[in-house]
Amino acid sequence: MTQPQHPRRARRARLATAGVALALVLAACSSGADAETGDDASADTADHGAITVQLSWIKNAEFAGEFFADSKGYFTDAGFSSVTLNAGPGATESIVLSGGADFGLSNAISVGQVVAEEDAPLKIVGTTFQKNPFTILSLKDGADIATPEDLKGKKIGVQAGPNEALFDALLAINEIDPAEVTKVPVEYDPSPLVNGEVDGFLAYVTNEAITVEAEGNPVTNLLFADNGLPFVAESVVTTQEMIANEPEKVKAFLAAEIRGWKDAVADPEEGARLAVEEYGADLELDLEKEVQQATIQIDLIVTDETKENGLFTISDDLIEQNLRTLAAAGIELEADDLFDLSLLTELLEEQPDLAK
Repeated sequence: MTQPQHPRRARRARLATAGVALALVLAACSSGADAETGDDASADTADHGAITVQLSWIKNAEFAGEFFADSKGYFTDAGFSSVTLNAGPGATESIVLSGGADFGLSNAISVGQVVAEEDAPLKIVGTTFQKNPFTILSLKDGADIATPEDLKGKKIGVQAGPNEALFDALLAINEIDPAEVTKVPVEYDPSPLVNGEVDGFLAYVTNEAITVEAEGNPVTNLLFADNGLPFVAESVVTTQEMIANEPEKVKAFLAAEIRGWKDAVADPEEGARLAVEEYGADLELDLEKEVQQATIQIDLIVTDETKENGLFTISDDLIEQNLRTLAAAGIELEADDLFDLSLLTELLEEQPDLAK
């Protein structure tokens, strides 16, 4: 697909100069268990066969919608004989590109980086999270980082890879000199924050923020989405080949996903139970924490725009916000380079009840 004079060559040069390195580097891992959806689909349902979905994280309440869609037979109703939900974290884009998964869940920054650097034939076809959950987590009784200006003079724990570049973009978009902030390498365990080794910690507001507060530490969150870096997350990504050659399969998958997430929004307690007792039963998840996560993430999923247009939709205005965020991270793309919402639009026209 690469053309000798394609403008993305210039983009890559700018990315290299800026030192942006957003490629996902974690090895994909599988749960090892297929989630069978049953065999009682109606006779007139299309046969889309078996599919694999690459999740972006472990099987916790973050994927309540997928668990509902599987356990309640929505995937079966849509024509899938079985669905394998591969646990993450993993290199979602690479897995989908290689055929290891038919669909993956990722975010606009990670997908955009691969598209820009590799001319990867990937597209986001819908999204669960309208607002990304990234945050700079701090202790309210400690650094209490409530504004970007509060980052100055602080030590911030940042994970290597995509998160590091995201943090750099947060500084850039808020015109903060990187020299004014000390970036400390950390893993995903927030212990360095609790132990006082860092003042702030790059985290998920739906995950580590809950864990730290549950340990008796009141927290402050500096949300990326509210401080210059809005972008969609837990977005459905697939290949251009899938979109072109199997559009009905894509629409069927989106239909099942939307039905599952409508249930997850309506019943976060049951979504948490599915994570703890069934899909993530081997992870020893805490039910109370999972209920909190399932509840908090509703505000990332349901917005005024999704109330009007339906879950998984992405408005033109939000797409433009995503492109500005990508540019802040050193990634310059056009909307059509990254998003293809044509099949979602068709689906909601054909099944308007999904948008309610």
